[in-house]
Amino acid sequence: MRAARPLALGVLMLLTGCVAGPNYRQPKASIEARWASPLGGGESAQPAQLAGWWRGFDDSHLSSLMTQAVESNLTLRIAESRIREARAERDVVAGRTGPEIGTAVSYSRNRYGANGFPPLPPGTPLDYNQYTAGFDAAWEIDLFGGTRRAVEAANDEIGAVEYRRRDVLVSLLAQVARDYIQARGYQGRLAIARHNIEVEQDTLDLTRSRFQHGLSSDLDVQQAEALLNTTQAEVPSLQAGFIQAVYQLSVLLDRSPGALLGQMSTPEPIPLTPPMVPVGLPSDLLQRRPDIQRAERELAAATARVGEAQADLFPKFSLTGVIGLTSLSAATWPEYASRYWSAGPALQWEIFEAGRIRANVRVQDARQTQALDGYQQTVLVALGEVESDLIAYAREQTRRESLRRSEQADDRALELSTQLYRNGLVDFLDVLDSERSLYGAQEALIQSEQAVSLDLVQLYKSLGGGWE
Repeated sequence: MRAARPLALGVLMLLTGCVAGPNYRQPKASIEARWASPLGGGESAQPAQLAGWWRGFDDSHLSSLMTQAVESNLTLRIAESRIREARAERDVVAGRTGPEIGTAVSYSRNRYGANGFPPLPPGTPLDYNQYTAGFDAAWEIDLFGGTRRAVEAANDEIGAVEYRRRDVLVSLLAQVARDYIQARGYQGRLAIARHNIEVEQDTLDLTRSRFQHGLSSDLDVQQAEALLNTTQAEVPSLQAGFIQAVYQLSVLLDRSPGALLGQMSTPEPIPLTPPMVPVGLPSDLLQRRPDIQRAERELAAATARVGEAQADLFPKFSLTGVIGLTSLSAATWPEYASRYWSAGPALQWEIFEAGRIRANVRVQDARQTQALDGYQQTVLVALGEVESDLIAYAREQTRRESLRRSEQADDRALELSTQLYRNGLVDFLDVLDSERSLYGAQEALIQSEQAVSLDLVQLYKSLGGGWE
Protein backbone atom coordinates (compact mmCIF):
# COMPACT_ATOMS: atom_id res chain seq x y z
CA MET A 1 0.00 0.00 0.00
CA ARG A 2 2.81 2.38 0.92
CA ALA A 3 4.65 1.53 -2.31
CA ALA A 4 1.56 2.46 -4.31
CA ARG A 5 1.55 6.01 -2.99
CA PRO A 6 4.73 7.13 -4.76
CA LEU A 7 3.46 5.46 -7.96
CA ALA A 8 0.12 7.28 -7.78
CA LEU A 9 1.86 10.54 -6.99
CA GLY A 10 4.26 9.92 -9.86
CA VAL A 11 1.39 9.40 -12.32
CA LEU A 12 -0.21 12.62 -11.09
CA MET A 13 3.04 14.52 -11.55
CA LEU A 14 3.39 13.19 -15.09
CA LEU A 15 -0.10 14.42 -15.92
CA THR A 16 0.41 17.86 -14.39
CA GLY A 17 4.01 18.38 -15.48
CA CYS A 18 5.15 19.22 -11.93
CA VAL A 19 8.45 18.44 -10.28
CA ALA A 20 8.98 16.83 -6.91
CA GLY A 21 9.17 18.90 -3.78
CA PRO A 22 7.83 22.29 -2.68
CA ASN A 23 8.19 25.39 -4.83
CA TYR A 24 10.19 28.11 -3.10
CA ARG A 25 8.51 31.26 -1.85
CA GLN A 26 10.57 33.97 -0.22
CA PRO A 27 9.57 34.32 3.44
CA LYS A 28 8.13 37.57 4.70
CA ALA A 29 10.11 39.22 7.46
CA SER A 30 8.34 41.19 10.18
CA ILE A 31 10.02 44.61 10.14
CA GLU A 32 8.90 47.88 11.67
CA ALA A 33 8.26 50.83 9.40
CA ARG A 34 10.67 53.09 11.32
CA TRP A 35 13.76 52.76 13.44
CA ALA A 36 13.16 52.35 17.15
CA SER A 37 16.23 54.48 17.95
CA PRO A 38 15.82 58.26 17.62
CA LEU A 39 17.82 59.71 14.74
CA GLY A 40 19.59 62.30 16.86
CA GLY A 41 23.12 62.28 15.46
CA GLY A 42 22.62 63.77 12.02
CA GLU A 43 21.01 60.59 10.63
CA SER A 44 17.94 60.73 8.44
CA ALA A 45 15.51 58.19 7.01
CA GLN A 46 16.24 59.36 3.47
CA PRO A 47 17.37 56.69 0.98
CA ALA A 48 20.98 55.83 1.68
CA GLN A 49 23.64 55.77 -1.04
CA LEU A 50 26.24 53.55 0.58
CA ALA A 51 28.28 52.25 -2.34
CA GLY A 52 31.16 54.61 -1.50
CA TRP A 53 30.30 55.61 2.07
CA TRP A 54 33.94 56.33 2.99
CA ARG A 55 34.00 59.32 0.63
CA GLY A 56 31.83 61.15 3.16
CA PHE A 57 34.90 61.36 5.43
CA ASP A 58 36.58 63.54 2.78
CA ASP A 59 39.98 61.88 3.26
CA SER A 60 41.94 61.14 0.09
CA HIS A 61 44.34 58.79 1.89
CA LEU A 62 41.43 56.68 3.15
CA SER A 63 39.84 56.54 -0.31
CA SER A 64 43.13 55.41 -1.83
CA LEU A 65 43.54 52.65 0.75
CA MET A 66 40.00 51.46 0.09
CA THR A 67 40.73 51.12 -3.62
CA GLN A 68 43.93 49.20 -2.95
CA ALA A 69 42.18 46.86 -0.54
CA VAL A 70 39.46 45.94 -3.04
CA GLU A 71 42.08 45.23 -5.68
CA SER A 72 44.50 43.17 -3.61
CA ASN A 73 42.95 41.70 -0.44
CA LEU A 74 43.55 37.95 -0.30
CA THR A 75 40.39 37.09 1.64
CA LEU A 76 38.35 38.81 -1.06
CA ARG A 77 40.22 36.87 -3.74
CA ILE A 78 39.39 33.61 -1.97
CA ALA A 79 35.71 34.61 -1.90
CA GLU A 80 35.83 35.35 -5.63
CA SER A 81 37.46 31.98 -6.30
CA ARG A 82 34.65 30.26 -4.42
CA ILE A 83 32.16 31.87 -6.79
CA ARG A 84 33.97 30.29 -9.72
CA GLU A 85 34.00 26.98 -7.86
CA ALA A 86 30.24 27.15 -7.22
CA ARG A 87 29.54 27.94 -10.88
CA ALA A 88 31.64 24.99 -12.01
CA GLU A 89 29.79 22.71 -9.58
CA ARG A 90 26.49 23.94 -11.02
CA ASP A 91 27.72 23.05 -14.52
CA VAL A 92 28.59 19.56 -13.28
CA VAL A 93 25.03 19.09 -12.00
CA ALA A 94 23.49 20.65 -15.11
CA GLY A 95 25.41 18.18 -17.27
CA ARG A 96 23.14 15.43 -15.96
CA THR A 97 20.17 16.87 -17.86
CA GLY A 98 21.51 15.90 -21.27
CA PRO A 99 22.45 12.58 -22.88
CA GLU A 100 25.80 10.95 -22.22
CA ILE A 101 27.63 9.73 -25.31
CA GLY A 102 30.87 7.79 -25.29
CA THR A 103 33.09 5.92 -27.68
CA ALA A 104 35.59 3.12 -27.32
CA VAL A 105 38.08 1.45 -29.67
CA SER A 106 39.99 -1.67 -28.61
CA TYR A 107 42.22 -4.41 -29.88
CA SER A 108 43.18 -7.59 -28.04
CA ARG A 109 45.20 -10.72 -28.77
CA ASN A 110 43.46 -13.79 -27.31
CA ARG A 111 43.96 -17.56 -27.00
CA TYR A 112 41.57 -20.38 -26.20
CA GLY A 113 42.63 -23.07 -23.78
CA ALA A 114 43.15 -26.37 -25.60
CA ASN A 115 41.69 -28.31 -22.69
CA GLY A 116 38.78 -25.93 -22.07
CA PHE A 117 35.08 -26.73 -21.95
CA PRO A 118 33.31 -27.23 -24.20
CA PRO A 119 36.06 -28.85 -26.28
CA LEU A 120 36.87 -27.12 -29.55
CA PRO A 121 36.55 -28.91 -32.91
CA PRO A 122 39.84 -30.33 -34.19
CA GLY A 123 41.81 -27.81 -36.20
CA THR A 124 40.24 -24.75 -34.54
CA PRO A 125 42.89 -21.99 -34.20
CA LEU A 126 43.58 -21.32 -30.58
CA ASP A 127 44.99 -17.83 -31.18
CA TYR A 128 42.85 -15.02 -32.55
CA ASN A 129 42.54 -11.23 -32.66
CA GLN A 130 39.58 -9.13 -31.51
CA TYR A 131 38.86 -5.69 -33.07
CA THR A 132 36.07 -3.58 -31.59
CA ALA A 133 34.86 0.00 -32.08
CA GLY A 134 31.58 1.49 -30.97
CA PHE A 135 29.49 4.29 -29.54
CA ASP A 136 27.24 4.12 -26.51
CA ALA A 137 24.65 6.62 -25.33
CA ALA A 138 22.42 6.96 -22.29
CA TRP A 139 19.87 9.59 -21.36
CA GLU A 140 18.05 9.64 -18.06
CA ILE A 141 14.74 11.42 -18.62
CA ASP A 142 14.12 13.79 -15.71
CA LEU A 143 10.39 13.08 -15.49
CA PHE A 144 10.05 13.90 -11.79
CA GLY A 145 12.42 16.87 -11.70
CA GLY A 146 15.14 15.50 -9.43
CA THR A 147 17.90 16.86 -11.66
CA ARG A 148 16.05 20.12 -12.22
CA ARG A 149 15.77 20.57 -8.45
CA ALA A 150 19.49 19.84 -8.13
CA VAL A 151 20.28 22.51 -10.75
CA GLU A 152 17.92 24.91 -8.99
CA ALA A 153 19.71 24.29 -5.69
CA ALA A 154 23.10 24.78 -7.34
CA ASN A 155 21.99 28.11 -8.81
CA ASP A 156 20.73 29.24 -5.40
CA GLU A 157 24.03 28.22 -3.85
CA ILE A 158 25.85 30.33 -6.44
CA GLY A 159 23.77 33.28 -5.28
CA ALA A 160 24.64 32.52 -1.65
CA VAL A 161 28.36 32.40 -2.47
CA GLU A 162 28.12 35.67 -4.40
CA TYR A 163 26.48 37.37 -1.42
CA ARG A 164 29.12 35.86 0.86
CA ARG A 165 31.73 37.60 -1.28
CA ARG A 166 29.83 40.87 -0.89
CA ASP A 167 29.67 40.30 2.86
CA VAL A 168 33.44 39.87 2.88
CA LEU A 169 33.75 43.12 0.94
CA VAL A 170 31.57 45.01 3.42
CA SER A 171 33.64 43.70 6.34
CA LEU A 172 36.92 44.42 4.54
CA LEU A 173 36.06 48.06 3.83
CA ALA A 174 34.93 48.59 7.41
CA GLN A 175 38.11 47.03 8.79
CA VAL A 176 40.34 49.19 6.55
CA ALA A 177 38.53 52.30 7.77
CA ARG A 178 38.78 51.18 11.40
CA ASP A 179 42.52 50.52 11.22
CA TYR A 180 43.10 53.82 9.42
CA ILE A 181 41.07 55.81 11.97
CA GLN A 182 42.80 54.08 14.85
CA ALA A 183 46.20 54.90 13.36
CA ARG A 184 45.23 58.56 13.01
CA GLY A 185 43.83 58.48 16.53
CA TYR A 186 47.15 57.30 17.90
CA GLN A 187 48.89 60.08 15.99
CA GLY A 188 46.55 62.62 17.53
CA ARG A 189 47.12 61.24 21.02
CA LEU A 190 50.88 61.32 20.43
CA ALA A 191 50.65 64.97 19.41
CA ILE A 192 48.72 65.78 22.59
CA ALA A 193 51.22 63.86 24.74
CA ARG A 194 54.17 65.63 23.16
CA HIS A 195 52.52 69.01 23.57
CA ASN A 196 51.84 68.28 27.22
CA ILE A 197 55.42 67.12 27.67
CA GLU A 198 56.55 70.56 26.47
CA VAL A 199 54.14 72.31 28.81
CA GLU A 200 55.13 70.12 31.73
CA GLN A 201 58.82 70.69 30.94
CA ASP A 202 58.19 74.44 31.10
CA THR A 203 56.40 73.94 34.42
CA LEU A 204 59.33 71.90 35.75
CA ASP A 205 61.73 74.64 34.69
CA LEU A 206 59.53 77.18 36.46
CA THR A 207 59.45 75.21 39.72
CA ARG A 208 63.22 74.74 39.61
CA SER A 209 63.73 78.46 39.09
CA ARG A 210 61.41 79.34 41.94
CA PHE A 211 63.10 76.73 44.17
CA GLN A 212 66.54 78.16 43.37
CA HIS A 213 65.30 81.63 44.32
CA GLY A 214 63.75 80.33 47.52
CA LEU A 215 60.19 81.00 46.41
CA SER A 216 59.01 77.37 46.62
CA SER A 217 59.98 74.04 48.08
CA ASP A 218 61.68 71.05 46.50
CA LEU A 219 58.33 69.26 46.76
CA ASP A 220 57.03 71.34 43.86
CA VAL A 221 60.02 70.31 41.77
CA GLN A 222 59.57 66.61 42.50
CA GLN A 223 55.83 66.73 41.76
CA ALA A 224 56.43 68.53 38.46
CA GLU A 225 59.12 66.02 37.48
CA ALA A 226 56.88 63.07 38.39
CA LEU A 227 54.06 64.40 36.21
CA LEU A 228 56.48 64.91 33.31
CA ASN A 229 57.81 61.36 33.59
CA THR A 230 54.28 59.96 33.76
CA THR A 231 53.34 61.71 30.51
CA GLN A 232 56.58 60.63 28.83
CA ALA A 233 55.79 57.04 29.77
CA GLU A 234 52.62 57.23 27.62
CA VAL A 235 54.58 57.83 24.42
CA PRO A 236 56.01 54.32 23.81
CA SER A 237 52.61 52.63 24.16
CA LEU A 238 51.02 55.17 21.81
CA GLN A 239 53.80 54.65 19.28
CA ALA A 240 53.33 50.88 19.51
CA GLY A 241 49.57 51.25 18.99
CA PHE A 242 50.14 53.36 15.88
CA ILE A 243 52.61 50.90 14.39
CA GLN A 244 50.35 47.92 15.10
CA ALA A 245 47.39 49.65 13.43
CA VAL A 246 49.52 50.35 10.34
CA TYR A 247 50.74 46.74 10.31
CA GLN A 248 47.15 45.47 10.35
CA LEU A 249 46.24 47.90 7.58
CA SER A 250 49.14 46.67 5.45
CA VAL A 251 48.07 43.04 5.78
CA LEU A 252 44.56 43.94 4.58
CA LEU A 253 46.17 45.37 1.44
CA ASP A 254 48.24 42.19 0.87
CA ARG A 255 51.48 44.00 1.66
CA SER A 256 54.25 43.38 4.15
CA PRO A 257 53.50 44.79 7.63
CA GLY A 258 55.93 47.69 7.36
CA ALA A 259 55.06 48.70 3.80
CA LEU A 260 52.77 51.60 4.81
CA LEU A 261 54.81 53.01 7.70
CA GLY A 262 56.48 55.66 5.57
CA GLN A 263 53.21 56.69 3.94
CA MET A 264 51.33 56.83 7.25
CA SER A 265 54.05 58.48 9.33
CA THR A 266 53.05 61.99 8.29
CA PRO A 267 50.48 63.04 10.90
CA GLU A 268 46.95 63.57 9.62
CA PRO A 269 43.78 64.37 11.60
CA ILE A 270 41.13 61.79 12.38
CA PRO A 271 38.66 61.73 9.44
CA LEU A 272 35.66 63.86 10.34
CA THR A 273 32.14 62.51 10.02
CA PRO A 274 29.73 64.19 7.57
CA PRO A 275 26.98 66.40 9.04
CA MET A 276 24.18 64.28 7.52
CA VAL A 277 24.02 60.48 7.34
CA PRO A 278 21.05 59.04 5.39
CA VAL A 279 20.31 55.55 6.71
CA GLY A 280 17.09 54.69 4.89
CA LEU A 281 14.35 52.52 6.41
CA PRO A 282 14.54 49.16 8.23
CA SER A 283 12.99 47.38 5.26
CA ASP A 284 15.95 48.44 3.11
CA LEU A 285 18.15 46.01 5.01
CA LEU A 286 16.50 43.04 3.29
CA GLN A 287 18.04 44.13 0.00
CA ARG A 288 21.17 45.87 1.28
CA ARG A 289 22.65 43.45 3.82
CA PRO A 290 24.57 40.70 2.00
CA ASP A 291 24.30 38.31 4.95
CA ILE A 292 20.49 38.53 4.84
CA GLN A 293 20.43 37.87 1.11
CA ARG A 294 22.91 35.03 1.53
CA ALA A 295 20.68 33.44 4.18
CA GLU A 296 17.69 33.82 1.85
CA ARG A 297 19.53 32.08 -1.01
CA GLU A 298 20.61 29.29 1.35
CA LEU A 299 16.95 28.81 2.27
CA ALA A 300 16.02 28.61 -1.41
CA ALA A 301 18.74 26.02 -2.00
CA ALA A 302 17.57 23.96 0.99
CA THR A 303 14.02 24.03 -0.36
CA ALA A 304 15.19 22.73 -3.73
CA ARG A 305 17.16 19.96 -2.02
CA VAL A 306 13.90 18.69 -0.51
CA GLY A 307 12.52 18.20 -4.01
CA GLU A 308 15.73 16.55 -5.16
CA ALA A 309 15.45 14.04 -2.31
CA GLN A 310 11.74 13.38 -2.91
CA ALA A 311 12.39 12.62 -6.59
CA ASP A 312 14.33 9.52 -5.53
CA LEU A 313 11.03 8.00 -4.36
CA PHE A 314 9.89 7.61 -7.97
CA PRO A 315 11.15 5.43 -10.84
CA LYS A 316 13.89 6.65 -13.15
CA PHE A 317 13.46 6.26 -16.90
CA SER A 318 16.40 6.09 -19.28
CA LEU A 319 17.02 5.59 -22.98
CA THR A 320 20.16 3.61 -23.73
CA GLY A 321 21.82 2.49 -26.92
CA VAL A 322 25.05 1.11 -28.29
CA ILE A 323 26.32 0.64 -31.86
CA GLY A 324 29.66 -0.52 -33.16
CA LEU A 325 31.80 -2.90 -35.16
CA THR A 326 33.51 -6.05 -33.98
CA SER A 327 35.54 -8.63 -35.91
CA LEU A 328 38.26 -11.22 -35.52
CA SER A 329 40.11 -9.83 -38.53
CA ALA A 330 41.29 -6.36 -39.33
CA ALA A 331 40.35 -6.95 -42.96
CA THR A 332 36.68 -7.66 -42.23
CA TRP A 333 36.38 -5.23 -39.30
CA PRO A 334 35.01 -2.24 -41.36
CA GLU A 335 32.46 -4.41 -43.21
CA TYR A 336 28.72 -3.99 -42.75
CA ALA A 337 28.46 -7.54 -41.43
CA SER A 338 30.68 -6.60 -38.44
CA ARG A 339 28.10 -4.20 -37.07
CA TYR A 340 26.24 -4.72 -33.81
CA TRP A 341 23.75 -2.51 -31.99
CA SER A 342 21.34 -2.38 -29.10
CA ALA A 343 18.75 0.25 -28.09
CA GLY A 344 15.80 0.53 -25.78
CA PRO A 345 14.27 2.11 -22.71
CA ALA A 346 15.20 1.21 -19.15
CA LEU A 347 13.41 1.65 -15.86
CA GLN A 348 15.05 1.69 -12.45
CA TRP A 349 13.06 1.99 -9.24
CA GLU A 350 14.54 1.61 -5.81
CA ILE A 351 11.52 -0.15 -4.32
CA PHE A 352 13.18 -1.23 -1.10
CA GLU A 353 15.97 0.85 0.40
CA ALA A 354 15.30 0.19 4.11
CA GLY A 355 13.90 3.67 4.54
CA ARG A 356 17.09 5.37 3.28
CA ILE A 357 15.33 7.60 0.76
CA ARG A 358 12.59 8.68 3.14
CA ALA A 359 15.20 9.31 5.82
CA ASN A 360 17.07 11.55 3.39
CA VAL A 361 13.86 13.45 2.71
CA ARG A 362 13.50 14.03 6.45
CA VAL A 363 17.10 15.21 6.57
CA GLN A 364 16.46 17.78 3.84
CA ASP A 365 13.21 18.88 5.52
CA ALA A 366 15.14 19.50 8.75
CA ARG A 367 17.80 21.45 6.89
CA GLN A 368 15.14 23.59 5.23
CA THR A 369 13.67 24.36 8.65
CA GLN A 370 17.12 25.26 9.94
CA ALA A 371 17.71 27.54 6.95
CA LEU A 372 14.37 29.30 7.54
CA ASP A 373 15.17 29.86 11.21
CA GLY A 374 18.66 31.01 10.23
CA TYR A 375 17.20 33.55 7.81
CA GLN A 376 14.84 34.96 10.43
CA GLN A 377 17.65 35.08 12.98
CA THR A 378 19.91 36.92 10.49
CA VAL A 379 17.23 39.55 9.92
CA LEU A 380 16.77 40.10 13.66
CA VAL A 381 20.53 40.34 14.26
CA ALA A 382 20.87 42.86 11.43
CA LEU A 383 18.10 45.04 12.84
CA GLY A 384 19.60 44.84 16.31
CA GLU A 385 23.04 45.82 15.06
CA VAL A 386 21.76 48.89 13.23
CA GLU A 387 19.63 50.01 16.18
CA SER A 388 22.60 49.65 18.54
CA ASP A 389 24.93 51.49 16.19
CA LEU A 390 22.45 54.35 15.74
CA ILE A 391 22.33 54.81 19.51
CA ALA A 392 26.11 54.57 19.90
CA TYR A 393 26.76 57.09 17.10
CA ALA A 394 24.28 59.65 18.43
CA ARG A 395 25.28 59.33 22.09
CA GLU A 396 29.00 59.53 21.38
CA GLN A 397 28.48 62.81 19.54
CA THR A 398 26.74 64.20 22.62
CA ARG A 399 29.61 62.98 24.78
CA ARG A 400 32.15 64.57 22.42
CA GLU A 401 30.51 67.97 22.74
CA SER A 402 30.59 67.77 26.52
CA LEU A 403 34.25 66.77 26.46
CA ARG A 404 35.05 69.64 24.12
CA ARG A 405 33.57 72.14 26.57
CA SER A 406 35.40 70.43 29.42
CA GLU A 407 38.71 70.65 27.54
CA GLN A 408 38.19 74.37 26.91
CA ALA A 409 37.46 74.99 30.61
CA ASP A 410 40.50 72.95 31.71
CA ASP A 411 42.73 74.86 29.30
CA ARG A 412 41.56 78.18 30.76
CA ALA A 413 41.99 76.86 34.30
CA LEU A 414 45.60 75.89 33.59
CA GLU A 415 46.37 79.36 32.26
CA LEU A 416 44.89 80.97 35.35
CA SER A 417 46.54 78.63 37.85
CA THR A 418 49.93 79.00 36.18
CA GLN A 419 49.66 82.79 36.20
CA LEU A 420 48.62 82.82 39.86
CA TYR A 421 51.45 80.43 40.77
CA ARG A 422 53.99 82.69 39.08
CA ASN A 423 52.70 85.50 41.27
CA GLY A 424 52.79 83.32 44.38
CA LEU A 425 49.05 83.48 44.92
CA VAL A 426 48.28 79.73 44.78
CA ASP A 427 50.08 76.51 45.66
CA PHE A 428 51.75 74.42 42.98
CA LEU A 429 49.22 71.69 43.69
CA ASP A 430 46.62 73.81 41.85
CA VAL A 431 48.86 73.95 38.78
CA LEU A 432 49.52 70.24 39.00
CA ASP A 433 45.84 69.41 39.20
CA SER A 434 45.07 71.72 36.28
CA GLU A 435 47.71 70.08 34.09
CA ARG A 436 46.47 66.59 34.93
CA SER A 437 42.88 67.60 34.31
CA LEU A 438 43.71 69.23 30.97
CA TYR A 439 45.72 66.28 29.73
CA GLY A 440 42.94 63.90 30.75
CA ALA A 441 40.33 66.06 29.01
CA GLN A 442 42.40 66.30 25.81
CA GLU A 443 43.00 62.54 25.84
CA ALA A 444 39.29 61.83 26.40
CA LEU A 445 38.27 64.31 23.69
CA ILE A 446 40.45 62.85 20.96
CA GLN A 447 39.40 59.32 21.90
CA SER A 448 35.79 60.44 21.65
CA GLU A 449 36.44 61.98 18.23
CA GLN A 450 37.95 58.68 17.17
CA ALA A 451 34.98 56.80 18.65
CA VAL A 452 32.49 58.95 16.70
CA SER A 453 34.24 58.11 13.43
CA LEU A 454 34.52 54.43 14.36
CA ASP A 455 30.85 54.34 15.34
CA LEU A 456 29.90 55.74 11.95
CA VAL A 457 32.05 53.13 10.21
CA GLN A 458 30.28 50.44 12.22
CA LEU A 459 26.91 51.95 11.33
CA TYR A 460 27.77 51.87 7.63
CA LYS A 461 28.87 48.23 8.01
CA SER A 462 25.62 47.34 9.80
CA LEU A 463 23.66 48.98 7.01
CA GLY A 464 25.50 46.76 4.50
CA GLY A 465 27.25 49.60 2.70
CA GLY A 466 30.11 49.24 0.26
CA TRP A 467 29.09 46.65 -2.36
CA GLU A 468 26.30 48.05 -4.55
